[in-house]
Amino acid sequence: MSINTEIPVRVVAATDVAEKIRRIRLERRDGAPLPVFSAGAHVVVSMQDGGLLRRNPYSLMSAPHDTSGYEISVLAVENSRGGSAFMHRVREGDELIVSQPVNLFPADHRGRKHLLVAGGIGITPFLAMAAQFERDNTPFELHYAMRSRQAGAYWQDLLTRYGGHRVKVYFDAEGDQIPLPQLLDNQPLGTHLYVCGPAGMIDAVLLSGSQAGWPRENLHSERFLAPPTGQPFKIFLEKSQISITVGEHQSVLEAIEAAGIDAPYMCRGGACGQCETGVSHCDGELQHNDIYLSDEEKRAGNKVMICVSRFKGQQLVLQL
Repeated sequence: MSINTEIPVRVVAATDVAEKIRRIRLERRDGAPLPVFSAGAHVVVSMQDGGLLRRNPYSLMSAPHDTSGYEISVLAVENSRGGSAFMHRVREGDELIVSQPVNLFPADHRGRKHLLVAGGIGITPFLAMAAQFERDNTPFELHYAMRSRQAGAYWQDLLTRYGGHRVKVYFDAEGDQIPLPQLLDNQPLGTHLYVCGPAGMIDAVLLSGSQAGWPRENLHSERFLAPPTGQPFKIFLEKSQISITVGEHQSVLEAIEAAGIDAPYMCRGGACGQCETGVSHCDGELQHNDIYLSDEEKRAGNKVMICVSRFKGQQLVLQL
């Protein structure tokens, strides 16, 4: 079963803050404080969308020391599977369920300085990090790239709060680029780098850090992968002795949950490894879409991350 304890919450504010970006504040329905979290944490939001249960992870952007409520930001995604569209329809007073906070992207407090690189909606975990670093009087620097001034969220507030010496903003529409080589070459020993944003940006920043000689343990990233769509397929659950059809817009995990089977998860985005499931038989092609398994493990084909992976073939038997 999932390690996440569910918390009933109510939407107390839902505000459009930029093109296609909405900020949502959630508070416990009983008025009690929410669990403390550390900067970089996320929660999984459960949404009853008609007859479908949707669960999406969202980074917590509010100050970690504020337990009166959680704040998240949701980007309206084109060709959404339904989660982001649902969250853009919620209104004040609507009720939702969230998980306990989980942190797969924590700040390393051994760092003498923290260099944050954000792209688009990837700014959200850094809002909480910046608040924590300021509270702890820890040196940090934020570099935030956006498509345009209108499409970027929170950049004006960040500049006002932390100043231009700590926050640098870049707009694609104005030809700006983050000067990665100079940034990486001019940091004090013991600096840690964190990146969150589009996959291409994350890959480029991590590669640049590696090529510049940064230790691997000083490079941190976070990415949640959305389960891809595809042709429906059938799976057989060996322990439960049931056959399930995974729909075009479903993940294996979602199909299993819809059948009433409890399966483990933390991120639901192919990153944490919590939903790793053994494969007893595979007559076809496993389409691994996670970033957790190694290439060797993917070629072996004896385990799969059921939150994002798909299957093409005749028979797939899972150890569930």
